[in-house]
Amino acid sequence: MCGIRIRLGLLGADDSLPIIQAVVEEYKELVCFPVVYWDERDILDLMRPLAAQVDMWLFSGQVPYSIAKQSGEAGVPLFYVPHTGASLYRTLLQAHYTKQIPVCKLSFDTYEHGEVERLLEEAGIHEPVLYIKHYEGGISAQELARYHYDLWKQGKTKAAVTCLRTAHLEMEKIGMPVYRVLPARSAVEAIVQTIIRTGEMLRVQDAQIAVQMIEVDSMTATSPETFSSDEIYKMELKTTEKLLQYTKKVQGSLKSVGPGRYVIFTTRGALKEMTAGYKTIPTSREMTHLYEEVVACGIGIGRTAYEAEIQAGRAFLHAKHYGRGAWMVAFDDGTIAGPLGKEEQIHYSIGNEELRQLAEHTNLSTVTLGKLQAILRRRGTNEMEAHELASDLQILPRSARRILKELEAAGLAEAIGETSPYPRGRPRKVYRIFL
Repeated sequence: MCGIRIRLGLLGADDSLPIIQAVVEEYKELVCFPVVYWDERDILDLMRPLAAQVDMWLFSGQVPYSIAKQSGEAGVPLFYVPHTGASLYRTLLQAHYTKQIPVCKLSFDTYEHGEVERLLEEAGIHEPVLYIKHYEGGISAQELARYHYDLWKQGKTKAAVTCLRTAHLEMEKIGMPVYRVLPARSAVEAIVQTIIRTGEMLRVQDAQIAVQMIEVDSMTATSPETFSSDEIYKMELKTTEKLLQYTKKVQGSLKSVGPGRYVIFTTRGALKEMTAGYKTIPTSREMTHLYEEVVACGIGIGRTAYEAEIQAGRAFLHAKHYGRGAWMVAFDDGTIAGPLGKEEQIHYSIGNEELRQLAEHTNLSTVTLGKLQAILRRRGTNEMEAHELASDLQILPRSARRILKELEAAGLAEAIGETSPYPRGRPRKVYRIFL
């Protein structure tokens, strides 16, 4: 993060965003960038233009938060304002006391059943809660609206209570009685305090040591006619000089660890800034001259210098797998991201306990399973065929087929059909994967 203040992206519905923004603007530690959304499908497109300008995101509810989190695109801390009991009090006052609608004739969403019952007990309302649509993560406005509408149409309810603005608008459109739960000021203040504490922690993290491991090939910069040992030695010196200039740019120190391999010790914050939050290859003048010579680069983030160096080596090996010139990052939470600078990047886990357990039941590594999990999340579907998997993993189709067969044998995938991309070609099996 740059400066003392936290640049906070605010993304929410038109009616909840002003409430959140009013609280955020009272804190001098925060500078906010408000964005209104009207359709969940637009959330990622609305976030992308601000990707380089914000240090964190705060969402008005768990649905937009879940969409952003599952995409893996943000690369910065994400938060949302939970709909607490205080949020529901005002809505119940309007529906139950003002409009005299029995609680048993109301349908709710988002909240857990026990949470609503406790709130009613505190409010002195002794009526059963019959209809609640609780969900984890994201959900479409249409699905929520359909749940409430079906109950209302069947005469089981007289009105709906929803936490999702887009579902609220859907129900209003069809003329159904609906009440909207807005965020409570106390809930916003609580999450803002968490954001500020997170900002303080990240500033400490930015000062931690990070390690960059690079392999270069000086021969790339030589002409085909220049093969004398003296000329090659001169090229290696020039390459080292370029690396020293880049090292100075990131305020680090350079160490040679073998022929053509170097390690740069710098800070987490410097590398984060140089790579735009671990998304791109550094664009500094010193690094530009080295692009053609870089064979692979791994960036390691760890809690100690030793751990960061181990992580850098791990990222370096993954970069070599992706091909010449690839840059990868290994984080201290057991995840790997990259290749940096590429349009199609994946962020996958290699230290996940669940993946380790799955790996024990197959002949696949946690790395392969982590990559597959990230690919499915990015594609937004759990159905694919071998050629698609091969393209995403940058492996041969026969290797992709072997992976799918391993998953099928372990009960983690099933063949659900075939597709024929070419009129005369062999049909390709389509698999549904359960990760």
